[in-house]
This record gives sequence, structure tokens and C-alpha cells, in this order.
Amino acid sequence: MTRTYQDLFVNNKKWVQEVTEQKPDFFNKLSAGQQPKFLWIGCSDSRVPAEKLTGALPGELFVHRNIANVVIHSDMSMLSVLDYAVNVLEVEHIIVCGHYGCGGVAVAMGNKQVGLIDNWLRYIKDVYRLHQDELNAIDDYHKKLDRLVELNIQEQVYGLTTTSIVQNAWSQGKPLEVHGMVYDLKTGLLNDLHISRTDSSVIDNVYRLEPEYV
Repeated sequence: MTRTYQDLFVNNKKWVQEVTEQKPDFFNKLSAGQQPKFLWIGCSDSRVPAEKLTGALPGELFVHRNIANVVIHSDMSMLSVLDYAVNVLEVEHIIVCGHYGCGGVAVAMGNKQVGLIDNWLRYIKDVYRLHQDELNAIDDYHKKLDRLVELNIQEQVYGLTTTSIVQNAWSQGKPLEVHGMVYDLKTGLLNDLHISRTDSSVIDNVYRLEPEYV
């Protein structure tokens, strides 16, 4: 178990030794460049490491993480990652992955102030407002929280499809799919929410953009 700063270096050396024993040329090939097929947009929660829970090797996932896996159209960090992934790395899949029991979503579901993050989580409150009839009908707190986690992922997937980056990729005929999934901390399993999007037909007209290149 990693307990100290120095443990990070000890564990790193062990990992390098294990990898090179199995694949002697692994790091030489890795240093030559990256060609990931997946962009992973996940939660910053330390219990949800993208590579570990998918069994991916270094170089297979391009990763962006933030509190409660939110896609905000004014977030230049997220947009820069998205643009680089789609237009430079040419990933074929974008995944939004949340997790049940998400602390950020739980805070957004309540009314208590916790600090600066309240402004970030306001976007999840918007999700609650959009689906308040369904959520208010759920009496059990944990079931309501789990459902808001799923609805948050659903709205973030939709938000990705409305970005100019994704719409332009589709208009140019690039093979790009946007998916939503949720990680169950209690079982370790990923659950597909079956809300994948493959073209702009799912976008409401008000969000549609004319192709960048005609």
C-alpha cells in the first residue's frame, strides 16, 4: 500500500521491472508516440482509475478527469482535451464514466454550501432541474442519488454531441461514437447505460451547427 511520498518511487521501480520482464521493448515502443482509440472523461475520485478498471495499458486511453465527470462548454481544459483527442489523435470513442455514490453528485443533490466547488456542481443541479419530476418521485435517498448519477452521465453525453468539435467530426465523416457508463464501487463492474451516440441525428435543432467546411 502506498503510504508515503517515497513509496511512489519504490512502487514505480517495481512496476517498471514487472513490465520489462514481460515485454522488454514496451517502453521503447511507448515512447515512440500514442494512438489511443478512446477518450475517457471520468470523475477525479481516487477510487475510479480509468486504466485499472478497464484493464487498459499505457497508451490505450486518453484521459480527462474532473469532479463528477462534468462536460462544461466553457471549460477550456476539457475542450482542449476533446479537440486534441478528436482532431489530432483521432480517437474513435469518447466515454463519459461516472460512478455510483459520487460525492460531487451527492453535494449537488443537497443545499449545503461546501465552498468554491458549489459553482462547479451547479451544472449538476441543472440536471436535477431537468429531471426533477422523476427524481422527486424517488423516496429512497441512495436510489435517488444513483439515478442522478446516471442522469448526469446522460446529460454529459448529450452535451458532448452538441459541441462544435464532435459535430464537425461527424460532418466530416469521422468514425466517432460517444458513450455513457457508470462504475459500481461495490462490485467493481462497469455498467453500459446504452445511450451511445454515433451521429448528429440525436441533437435538438437549436444546438445544431452548420458544417465548418462545405
